[in-house]
Amino acid sequence: MDLSNYYNISAYASAFLVSMTCLFFTFIQQRTQKPNNKIYIILICLLATNSVTSILSEFFEAAASRSKVYFTLLEISQMAYFLVHSAICPLFLYYVRLVCGSKRITVRARAFLLLPFIASVIPLLVNPFFHGFFYFDENCVFHRGPFEALIYISAGFYLILSVVLLMFSWHALTRKRKTALIYFYVIAALGIFTQLIFMKIKAELFAEALALLGVLFAIENEDDRIDFDTGLYNRRALKSDINGYIVNKQQLYVICVRITNADIIRKAVGSENTDILSEVLSEYLKQIVPSYHIYNTNPGSFVLTLTDCTQEQARELCLQMKGRFDQVWTYGDSELPLNAIFMAAEVPERITSASDAFYMVDSPIPANNDKKILIGSDLDYLLRRSAVERAVTKGLKNNCFEVYYQPTYHLKGQKLHGAEALIRLHDKTIGNIFPDEFIPIAEQIGMIEQIDDFVLREVCKFIKSGLPQKFGMNSINVNLSVIECMQPGFVGHINRIVDEIGVDKHMINFEITESVAASDYKLLNSVVTALKADGFRFSMDDYGTGYSNMESIFSLDFDVVKIDKSILWSAENSELGQIILENSVRMIKQMKREILVEGVETSKQIEMLDKLAVDYLQGYFFSKPIPKEDFIKLLQDGDDKKEDKK
Repeated sequence: MDLSNYYNISAYASAFLVSMTCLFFTFIQQRTQKPNNKIYIILICLLATNSVTSILSEFFEAAASRSKVYFTLLEISQMAYFLVHSAICPLFLYYVRLVCGSKRITVRARAFLLLPFIASVIPLLVNPFFHGFFYFDENCVFHRGPFEALIYISAGFYLILSVVLLMFSWHALTRKRKTALIYFYVIAALGIFTQLIFMKIKAELFAEALALLGVLFAIENEDDRIDFDTGLYNRRALKSDINGYIVNKQQLYVICVRITNADIIRKAVGSENTDILSEVLSEYLKQIVPSYHIYNTNPGSFVLTLTDCTQEQARELCLQMKGRFDQVWTYGDSELPLNAIFMAAEVPERITSASDAFYMVDSPIPANNDKKILIGSDLDYLLRRSAVERAVTKGLKNNCFEVYYQPTYHLKGQKLHGAEALIRLHDKTIGNIFPDEFIPIAEQIGMIEQIDDFVLREVCKFIKSGLPQKFGMNSINVNLSVIECMQPGFVGHINRIVDEIGVDKHMINFEITESVAASDYKLLNSVVTALKADGFRFSMDDYGTGYSNMESIFSLDFDVVKIDKSILWSAENSELGQIILENSVRMIKQMKREILVEGVETSKQIEMLDKLAVDYLQGYFFSKPIPKEDFIKLLQDGDDKKEDKK
């Protein structure tokens, strides 16, 4: 055996070691279940087999001149190399199709795609008789036959086709996967063409092994797609996969399983760790679909993807799962009666983007829903949410937001006191949208800060005009998003806006909703204290609708407490409601807070509140929320009436 044989054996051995490394880590990471995992393993095994046959060929070549047996073994090992190697490129095309999420192809298309592979293999199989593919001369020197070019033409065909497939699915792939596939093409092509042109440089197998190692790191390794604690696919994986299905126009159903009483875990086992739900449910869900079709998107929310599924099959599966959830689940010694709602939507007919899928996962279930299974038209509320989100997103840019004002009055003499600024959204496509619908969405998509800033700027501009002061207004109430005020630097941010416009800070009264204020007293108290020191005033909004009234009032230094309309209306209709109203007023007065009552609609209510000696009134009895121009006209008309009385 001469020196060149040893160099060649070193190259083949290196390719074998890299292949075994890929195989080892594939099994260590347990990436063996998905179809692309299986094809990857086959590719690695083919490459390792090629490495072994090539090493054997080198040994047989060294001994072939001494024995016909070794000469025959040399030809057999060389045939095995070409036969195995010719299968790598078509398999890699199949691998790319799986990674890109392309649709299944017809039997006829598969047969057509196999033609180049068959055309290259047939001359190889008859090579012992005709030597048209390769042959060894009497000195055991390898010579290429005219048909050997077929294997390179076939390989080029499959590689070009896989590149075309990659381009069609380009937007369906993550940057990491694109990079890995491009890396494979570049490295593999360099190795193939180097060995094709310089036959003595055995670079082909080692280059292909390195290329597949890159694929292992970037595609087969899915650590960034899997939640470490639960072992299930995460939100990032769902987003990527849904995008892939949509780009490739693959039909499937997405089924969302949402546990509506996840707090049962804490009550039953004394733990707030909602990953217990994954432990309890994952084995059951894996019996329904393969684990690589299960996503744990939120605590208590799971998504299943079903390819080639009809609506009826999706409904049947939901019914099957509902039947299981009607029974008790067990965790250790605890029994967990889990309640769930099942939602099934078709891709791409109803779910046209990954955002639509997350609407289904994250959106609140409609309050009036009484169904356990939502499918088809039951999910129309998702379309509404999608439309509202688009309206919110483009609202500021298109000047669709407008500030309305609802006046507030002194109880004594019903003299104008101030107003509450209320945001409205007018969308050209879906019409007027009220805050109780678009504010939660704005908070979820991170638009609430811009909206709050818009309202504050509009109010400051109105105050700057001097009209509120001219008509005797003490202040204008601005609703404050607690999500925003929890952000670092919020106090300075508010002051910069008001200082930039240059208005008296005493004219601005921030309102915080009581039930929200209870979420973090310490942080909110520091914000309220700092802003009050700068001259702003504060009100508690919707007193009586939450659960921590006493703690909220004692913890936060409010100037005014706004009693919710529900308490007023209840007091008008029942003795118990009247007791609640009277005691609420008495308690708030004892804490030296001023009182504003919302929802005033009748003179009878005013008479009742007069006896309780509250401070301010707000409601439809005086005016509904109206645009600024109408509000100014209302103030002018009120001023004119005063002049007439004089």
